[in-house]
Amino acid sequence: MTALLPLLAGLGTGLALIVAIGVQNAYLLRLAVSAPVRVVAAAVAVCAVSDAVLIVAGVLGVGVVVERFPVALVVVRFVGAAFLVVYGVLAARRALRPTGEAMAVEQDAADDGVAVPTAAARTTVTRVGAAHGTAGAAGRGAEEPPGRGSSLASRTASAARAVPTLGAAVATMLVFTWANPHVYLDTLVFLGSVANQQGVDDRWWWTVGAVAASCLWFGALGFGGRLLRPLFAKPLTWRVFDGLVAVVMLSFGAALAVGA
Repeated sequence: MTALLPLLAGLGTGLALIVAIGVQNAYLLRLAVSAPVRVVAAAVAVCAVSDAVLIVAGVLGVGVVVERFPVALVVVRFVGAAFLVVYGVLAARRALRPTGEAMAVEQDAADDGVAVPTAAARTTVTRVGAAHGTAGAAGRGAEEPPGRGSSLASRTASAARAVPTLGAAVATMLVFTWANPHVYLDTLVFLGSVANQQGVDDRWWWTVGAVAASCLWFGALGFGGRLLRPLFAKPLTWRVFDGLVAVVMLSFGAALAVGA
């Protein structure tokens, strides 16, 4: 019972801090509804491990070092702001000019890794195939060679959607996590100071609760977000989502640039 109270306190404080609309959560949700499960798992691991490292470092007193070198946070702030603005502009472009990548959703089984094209992509394949068939009948009096149509359909489906690679997803998530100065102030400094206020005996139980909060939240968002895939099969959903992501990214980027 003595250990349970600080553990629950750490769990509640950690959840209160990370359960909010932010760049990290927005990108993880995008991966959850569009990327294979191994990519989502890697992104979840990056988020959870990064939080755990920052929380433990804060408990060990690293937050004091960060406070004494504000210049480092200034550099991180401008790097993070530039990245967020660029990503926000790209998200706005996807919202205004949707592409196959923005309209298609992974419909396969978790370990299959094969994307199913949207109705628009299938219509494109059908029309292209019909055009080839008509031309063949009129000009050559013969159909396309076996396998030609399936190859064309495969290429069209692949062009309709570019699934984030594992390396790209991990690299992007690392930037969203570590190039954000607020993560140092909130996780490293704030949580570290709160943990050390629990006393020598209870601070590590509190830390376990805070780390568990990160694991629970990012796991629920990453793997639970996959349940939204039927909703994201609609092109309009992607446009609305990308529009919201653009607002979030540009707002956070502007706030970082002006020092807010």
